[in-house]
Amino acid sequence: MKYLIIGNSAAAVGAIEAIRSQDRTNPITVISDEPYLAYSRPLISYLLAGQVSQENMFYREKDFYENNRVEARLGEKAISVDPESKSITLETGEKLFFDKLLLATGGTPIFPEVEGRDLEGVFTFTRWDDVQKIMEFMARNRIEKAVVVGGGLIGLKATEALVERGIKVTVVELADRILSITFDHQAAAMVEGYLKERGVNIITDNTVSLIKGDNSKVEKVILKDQREVQCQLLIFAIGVRPNIDLVRGTSIRVNRGIVVNKYLETSVPDIYAAGDVAEAFDLVMGIDRPIPIWPSAYIQGPVAGYNMAGLPREYGGWFAMNSVDICGLPTISVGLTVPPEDGYEILEDHHPQKLTYRKIVLKDELVVGAIFIGKIDRAGIITGLIKDRVKVTSFREHLLREDFGLVWLPKEYRKHMVSGVGVEV
Repeated sequence: MKYLIIGNSAAAVGAIEAIRSQDRTNPITVISDEPYLAYSRPLISYLLAGQVSQENMFYREKDFYENNRVEARLGEKAISVDPESKSITLETGEKLFFDKLLLATGGTPIFPEVEGRDLEGVFTFTRWDDVQKIMEFMARNRIEKAVVVGGGLIGLKATEALVERGIKVTVVELADRILSITFDHQAAAMVEGYLKERGVNIITDNTVSLIKGDNSKVEKVILKDQREVQCQLLIFAIGVRPNIDLVRGTSIRVNRGIVVNKYLETSVPDIYAAGDVAEAFDLVMGIDRPIPIWPSAYIQGPVAGYNMAGLPREYGGWFAMNSVDICGLPTISVGLTVPPEDGYEILEDHHPQKLTYRKIVLKDELVVGAIFIGKIDRAGIITGLIKDRVKVTSFREHLLREDFGLVWLPKEYRKHMVSGVGVEV
């Protein structure tokens, strides 16, 4: 039995640990186009800000691969998969064969075809190498102003890092507000006001249509409305799409991501997918879709690994969830935060002057989404109610109490939270 894993982040690490819990002998090979040991991607903004050292970026100890008898081929790129011959081809032309394959290739940054994007000083922001290139560029050049294209979580974390370095930042967002996917208008306005007080310029309903420079370096961007914004550094942080390039044109079924079943197996037996590249079940939305977040990959990896090793495990699904500190302002968004239609009930507690906002979205007496800004200490309990699909009928009026806790929950659910046994409430 030969196990092969393409990718080296949360899903891959989880799969390795699950496989080794069942199979201590058969070989595991990991292929990654990045030269680094497994590292925590959410930390790249802190690396750019100088708040985390390179040594503290790693997700597992340096002897993780050796201890788990994994052949880690780092800095090597897989360019194709042949499901019929059960092989992959590397960029060097070398072929590797497998019995079980995990595709954990993650996401690819969205990088629009804007004229001037090849100028020096233009970057994406999803990987360690992106940060290395940005820091090297900053070391060689005097950077006073930067533009970040994208007002989502990735863009705002890049903004935070640049502000920490004393750089004046302009955020350009195509939607009518920042954080439009995860936050409603009230929450977005609160974060926007907070950032503006810290010197961040925010432009919404706009995008970059042209990048101009001199001596091959970026100097300014021209926006859709013809406004010009000066900058010596430009970061595109629009988001990511599932990296399905390896499987295009093969018998492996793809939609937005790689389609998987409840065992995270693809349409081809013995080939699995997990993490940002997989189109898996969303508990809240009730559909299969990519959820490009670290917790989802962390949960999917072991499920795929157990199944690869022959121990059947079902993936019960997960949901969108982000816990992010933005320039010192703690924020959490969980599940469906901006309901698309009627039939939802909204509970809110909004105190702009205190920089606190709490919102809970209900449907059919179930919590399906929540936003917390400033005051986030009860978010874990609310997330548990979403995950376990607990009807809140008997305690709904207490959900936004400042002292809301286990005491307000049904006795059987409290027992479940303590013991982990199944719950029926």
